[in-house]
Amino acid sequence: MNEWWPAPAKLNLFLHITGRRPDGYHELQTAFQFLDYGDRLKFTVTEDSQITLQGDLPDVADQDNLIVKAARLLQSTCNCHSGAVIQLEKNLPMGGGLGGGSSDAATTLVALNKLWQCDLSEDQLAGLGLQLGADVPVFVRGHAAWAEGVGEIFTKIDPPEPWYLVIFPQCAVSTAEIFSATELTRDCEPLTISGFLAGEGSNICESVVKKMHPPVAQALAWLAQYATNPRMTGTGSCVFARFDSATAAENVLEHVPEHWHAFTAKGCNKSPLSFCAQDFD
Repeated sequence: MNEWWPAPAKLNLFLHITGRRPDGYHELQTAFQFLDYGDRLKFTVTEDSQITLQGDLPDVADQDNLIVKAARLLQSTCNCHSGAVIQLEKNLPMGGGLGGGSSDAATTLVALNKLWQCDLSEDQLAGLGLQLGADVPVFVRGHAAWAEGVGEIFTKIDPPEPWYLVIFPQCAVSTAEIFSATELTRDCEPLTISGFLAGEGSNICESVVKKMHPPVAQALAWLAQYATNPRMTGTGSCVFARFDSATAAENVLEHVPEHWHAFTAKGCNKSPLSFCAQDFD
């Protein structure tokens, strides 16, 4: 049994906005793929009902932290009287578009469902996850997915699993800020899964983010020297490029300017969290 539970990063391999609903939410199309790199969490079950989070998130109060929210939501849903001390090893940047907070929340739901013996199904956990954020269910379900609606309607996909170089250009991007931008395109023609797998699709938010956050534009321009079609993930700020091998990605990593944080990782169609949950069983 694993003591540490992975909370893997995700990439949005493309992102289109096809419309806007009357309630203000955007209708999206995107494809999620996991990375074998991310945060890690350790859970110690306690006999009281307290949820204690230990980790370096100085700017996020417990009541606003998705990890604490996920634990308390599971507690209340299952009328669970146990508690937990949760240790967070934070490796993913905040505001980078890698899904760190959503992944942490999903790992909390999956792990504590096992440790507290709540016995909720995957569908039930995904439903709880949706209450926390649109990206949380894909991390709960643990398979690369084509997503539509506000990001909550999933179809499993199996795109290629290349190596990626990911660059965080040391700036955080607010999703709300980008989605409220007047110049954001909101009428993309719907894309099909087969079209995406054939290479169609882009990140419609990229031009807006590049204008509002010049370091993102600089990182994309730098990466374009070494790779074909580098792209931004989600609403940024992280950018990525795909490579055929770990060696090729590592060779470019060696040249990344020191003022940016960067790493290489393998694309995974099955989340590392899924393997950890299986090992627990």
